[in-house]
Amino acid sequence: MDQFVKEKVNQWLEGNYDQTVKDEIQHLLNNNEEELIDAFYKDLEFGTGGLRGIMGVGSNRINKYTVGIATQGLANYLLKTINQKEIKVAIAHDSRNNSDYFANITAKVFAANGIKVYLFEQLRPTPELSFAIRHLNCDSGVVITASHNPKEYNGYKAYWADGSQLVAPHDKNVMNEVAKIQSIDHVKFEGNDDNIQYIGNEVDQAYLEAIHKLSLSPDAIQAQKDLKIVFTPIHGTGITLVPQILEKFGFSNVTVVEEQAKADGNFPTVVYPNPEEPEALSIALKKAQEIDADILLGTDPDSDRVGIAVKNNHGEFQLLNGNQTAALLFNYIISTRKEKGLAKDNDFVAKTIVTSDLIDTFAAANQMQCFNTLTGFKFIAQVIRDNEGEQNFIVGGEESYGYLIGDFVRDKDAISSVALICEMAAYAKDKGQSLFDMLLDIYTTYGFYKEKLISITKKGKKGAEEISEMMKNLRENPPTSINESPLVTIKDYLSSESVDVVSGEKVRIELPTSNVLQFITEDGSKISARPSGTEPKIKFYFSVNETLSDKGEYEEIEQKLNQKIDNIISDLKLN
Repeated sequence: MDQFVKEKVNQWLEGNYDQTVKDEIQHLLNNNEEELIDAFYKDLEFGTGGLRGIMGVGSNRINKYTVGIATQGLANYLLKTINQKEIKVAIAHDSRNNSDYFANITAKVFAANGIKVYLFEQLRPTPELSFAIRHLNCDSGVVITASHNPKEYNGYKAYWADGSQLVAPHDKNVMNEVAKIQSIDHVKFEGNDDNIQYIGNEVDQAYLEAIHKLSLSPDAIQAQKDLKIVFTPIHGTGITLVPQILEKFGFSNVTVVEEQAKADGNFPTVVYPNPEEPEALSIALKKAQEIDADILLGTDPDSDRVGIAVKNNHGEFQLLNGNQTAALLFNYIISTRKEKGLAKDNDFVAKTIVTSDLIDTFAAANQMQCFNTLTGFKFIAQVIRDNEGEQNFIVGGEESYGYLIGDFVRDKDAISSVALICEMAAYAKDKGQSLFDMLLDIYTTYGFYKEKLISITKKGKKGAEEISEMMKNLRENPPTSINESPLVTIKDYLSSESVDVVSGEKVRIELPTSNVLQFITEDGSKISARPSGTEPKIKFYFSVNETLSDKGEYEEIEQKLNQKIDNIISDLKLN
């Protein structure tokens, strides 16, 4: 055990911590030194998105004290920055174990610092927290969630007055304030509870009404109101509002997956409560097959992501990846707004740099600007804010199953996405099509883009070092060709440089720095490498494309693209 860990452990054993915490530390000292080291080898970093980690005792864990320090740091920054008599924050939490406990601690610390708190009385979706900040004219907000991480995790997302997660300069400034707190004795855990006001139904109804105004095809819904919809909240917050919004839109034939309807932080029916994982939607898929549904949808625990399954041309259910759903949703909203005469010359869309370039292609074909941002929806929210009053945001999305329609929320929103995806399915069915048919139409018109993601998990201190070494090696020894196609461009978002491999010409990347590398080959393949900011993983994104001249060639071209991706993975020695 190194000296830093020893000092941290002693600090907790001798400090003003609960006796139960000290007993647990002593138990680890006696029985599990490896786990003790992992719990104390560093302070859980308050990053640009807040906190996320495994729950437990220790400075590198989510617990009462790390949540308290984060809140005190945010409170200190608000008190320094906001020049008004009453500072207001909104707080929500998801279905995870201890989420309500951590939300109450957060509320108490803010209240003890003289800050007015609007606290949701029960679990609510993350996008509703973003909405509530704007609706209640708050200066900041917090949601307690670890999104789609395994059950051992929890987290703390901090938001600013526009309903977006913290971006520059506030993110770094809050991080600095949190870092200044060297003792829990500087955290006000108890104070004026009169500053806490509980909220619920009134905000729910305002949020649902705002989503309802997004509807583009109410006539199609009326004609297809008995569309067979299967929905699973995967034991999360989706159960609170998804059935309500589908009813409000006019859908009358919604089946909620009973086995996963109850909010439960143990997520007993799944390995990972993540709609990106096929296993998480397996029970819902079985129900969809049983009742011959038109569409299946599943949301993650805090309802900012949604996964869907539709019938392919063989009548079999097929899970769509986040890029495919994004392509469908963007195309539907852009084309339907045109069809209804709602399109404006200053409309724009936004996506992340690792999301399918297919969206750039059909945005350009529709004479619409598509902004590309770093990974993280806060950057899409920043684009919306930077262009407010001058350009009109329509829809944003990222490959990891997150989408946003309209600008009254400033984070990815699975509640509104579920409603618009179901409307899109009704619109297609009313025209004698399926969503899969619509996807093939997009491919034949704009090109068949195929994407794949590989995540390599490296846990603990050693894993973090291995991930760092992998990125270093890719920078220092980039490939000259991938799958026999010469490399033409290297984009390094850490150095903010895009390099033309042939000419050596360098162009500055006008985005904030980020630890992301992209390799683009002569045949249009794109490979992106990025350490996750919220999990102990390094992620590799693959994108390839071909022309699809006829729908009948879909399976043949798909097989060709899958083989191309497999060859790239093999070439990079990632399998």
